[in-house]
Amino acid sequence: MKIVVFVKLVPDLVEELTVDPGGTTLDTTWLRMIINEFDDHAVEQAILLKEKTSTQVIVIAPDFDGVDEVLFTACAKGADQIIKLTGDFSSINNHALARAVASRIKILQPDLVLTGVQANNDIDGSIGPALAACLNQPFVGYVSGVTLEDNTAIVQKEYPGGVIAEMSITLPAVLGIQAAEQPPRYVAVSKVRQVMKTSNIDEQPLDELDNSGFPEVTRMFQSETSAHAEMITGSPDEIADRLVSVFKEKGILQRTNR
Repeated sequence: MKIVVFVKLVPDLVEELTVDPGGTTLDTTWLRMIINEFDDHAVEQAILLKEKTSTQVIVIAPDFDGVDEVLFTACAKGADQIIKLTGDFSSINNHALARAVASRIKILQPDLVLTGVQANNDIDGSIGPALAACLNQPFVGYVSGVTLEDNTAIVQKEYPGGVIAEMSITLPAVLGIQAAEQPPRYVAVSKVRQVMKTSNIDEQPLDELDNSGFPEVTRMFQSETSAHAEMITGSPDEIADRLVSVFKEKGILQRTNR
């Protein structure tokens, strides 16, 4: 059994994001990139499956600043092979990325492909369904549990309202992981540094990317602050009176005549 996990780096939303002078993309001068949270869960799910079965795990990621550490961390967790796709990803979109990654995945011929269910920089849709379409394989998203049985995957898919459905899907297939069966494991920096000395990243250059199918971004804007929080100070009675006054101003409380 062979599992391929596709991961990508996304802007760290803890940092302040700014629009570049051209107005059509983010300013990358000080932009910090981190592994997509859902992709991290996809890696964890693959490692859990490896621990239960004789499965080979391969992690693939496009080349961005900091991706080497992400790949070595995946290797420290238990990935058997790590691949970095090199090329110009400055104006990449998920349509182009799916086509490029699918060409490499077809060579690997995995039984299962895992990716995060979505990412914070998905403008043209999640990459999972696009990847499945390029591979001509079935896709199930919002997966929160996977069990492998012969050439079948039993998956738990989450619906709104906390409803969980169990589905059987014939392999090969692509799954969009929302949450692994346990939180992504922590790996000590010392172990990652050790792996860096004993493991190698397989660098594979990509041909020119086909960006067709992507909506053109003509302008990006910073979010404008429309309101501010008001801190209410004073004694408990003064605070209560002020809250009642605000509620009445907003129409939340109505006067009643008795």
